[in-house]
Amino acid sequence: MLKAFYYLNKDVLFLAEDLIGKTLCTNINNIFTCGIITETEAYAGVNDKASHAYNDRRTNRTEIMYSKGGVSYVYLCYGIHHLFNIVTNAKDIPHAILIRAIYPSIGIEEIEERRGRKLSKNLCVGPGKVSQALGINLLHNNLSLTGKEIWVQDDGVKINPSDIQVGPRIGVDYAEEDAKLPYRFWTTNYDFK
Repeated sequence: MLKAFYYLNKDVLFLAEDLIGKTLCTNINNIFTCGIITETEAYAGVNDKASHAYNDRRTNRTEIMYSKGGVSYVYLCYGIHHLFNIVTNAKDIPHAILIRAIYPSIGIEEIEERRGRKLSKNLCVGPGKVSQALGINLLHNNLSLTGKEIWVQDDGVKINPSDIQVGPRIGVDYAEEDAKLPYRFWTTNYDFK
């Protein structure tokens, strides 16, 4: 399990890239599932037009983003998809990283059952699919990532930096010029077996 101080790093872009190859785990209703993180997006707080906290918006939903780094931020998108984010940085600096894709590594049968599909390349590609696969929903908002339900661990998976691609985030056209920022990180060149 990553230590609490890991999430306090001030550089949300560094963390978003560094999380590629780390393992996101859940133990929900005594069912243990994990996946290696293969895609992330960074959201850089009050100055980032794509962030829920842009312009220092503090609402019931976004208040969790202002927490000290190392907690989950889960919200509902389009009324159907639960999206899992990792809050980073110091208290009152609302940085977050959306986990967009994982490669299932533990509990694959349960992941397949939750997704209603057999293991395939795209089984957990897309942030709603990630949460569904790992059993994450709104009940898991504002949980410590050093607790026993959701955590990130380093299993020693090595991703060559040249295999990590960088580009603009997906689905944030409303963010005007910030929609083009290179805040998305992903890899498709891996063999975790």
